[in-house]
Amino acid sequence: MRSVRLIPAVLGMVTALALTATACGPTETPADGTPAAGASSSADAGGGADLTKDLADKLKKHGVDLDKWKNGEWKNWDKDTWLREAEDFVNPVIDGLWDPARMQSAKSPDQTITAQAGTGGTDPTPRPVQAQREKTPYHRNAAPVGKIFFDSPEGSMVCSGTIVKDPRHPGKSNLVWTAGHCVHAGQKGGWYRNIAFVPAFNDLGKSPAALENAQPQEVYPYGQFWADWAVTSGEWINAGGTNQAWPYDYAVLHVQPERGGKSLEETVGVALPVDFSAPSAAQAGTMGAWGYPAAPPYNGMIMHKCLDRPTRLTTAPATPTMYRIGCTMTGGSSGGGWFRVLPNGKTALVSNTSIGPAGGNGWLAGPQLGRGAQAVHEMVSKKFAG
Repeated sequence: MRSVRLIPAVLGMVTALALTATACGPTETPADGTPAAGASSSADAGGGADLTKDLADKLKKHGVDLDKWKNGEWKNWDKDTWLREAEDFVNPVIDGLWDPARMQSAKSPDQTITAQAGTGGTDPTPRPVQAQREKTPYHRNAAPVGKIFFDSPEGSMVCSGTIVKDPRHPGKSNLVWTAGHCVHAGQKGGWYRNIAFVPAFNDLGKSPAALENAQPQEVYPYGQFWADWAVTSGEWINAGGTNQAWPYDYAVLHVQPERGGKSLEETVGVALPVDFSAPSAAQAGTMGAWGYPAAPPYNGMIMHKCLDRPTRLTTAPATPTMYRIGCTMTGGSSGGGWFRVLPNGKTALVSNTSIGPAGGNGWLAGPQLGRGAQAVHEMVSKKFAG
């Protein structure tokens, strides 16, 4: 058995974010199994839904043939047929779609680093904190962190995500925390497609050139996990991409292995609790942000981290305050978890990377996770409680 640690250091101070893992290390992708397919609805969150039989019918209701979808129809982004409502989420597994070459070609969603700061409730811009490379292998140093891949009208995209606990499946969570803009286009569109999570992506931190000849288990040491349900905030669906929506830019995925039947938490050996207390920036203490920055000067292949004490950022009048830290990570780190040590000594996810400054880097901002975020988390947990 091994101990998994997230260990950031800044200003001469070292804060240990210690995690306990029960798995004994990554393995090859498990044996073939029949992947479950699911439908998503924030209105249908009471649990008990049979998520394994209705996908074809659900797609057909929207005029989509499942076989045609898997053979390329998913590339049709006609706005008249682009599914956007909460209950419309569908994400059929397309076996082998995310091969290492396609993963390397995926880009960061540029629109995530464009928001301008509002005037009220905003502290002075923090000094930049240089992002540090995480130690390798990632499965020993930051196992809950991974990379999210998805397709958008602009092409293949990347974000970051974190394995979080499921209160209704202790020890067997299949939940991944990320940003709303990593799963849904917000005001301008609908649900993204082919959403998959890869924990400890590029486990040994190899360069893009070295990855060209890497074994699959080096690229995705625990395999790939496809989202079969996703929930984001109503504010993001209705107004995402505007300054009014960034404080609600969070999402939870329920995932399934592309092959095999073991849960994500059992496979990786760790999942983090989520802190929904939304402490003020002044009371939150030091936070660490992890992710895979992909916009220049980064290449998206290497996990990085920043550590700083948060300050306040307000993106629009009458909207909740966001946390802001100094950090040089760029697009691609979006959705990556922010962690803090709770008074009980446990490490918990407290936010996720949402936005950075327009036209540059030097800071990141993430939402405060309060009742709305907790409702999103509960929605996914209850849906699969049966």
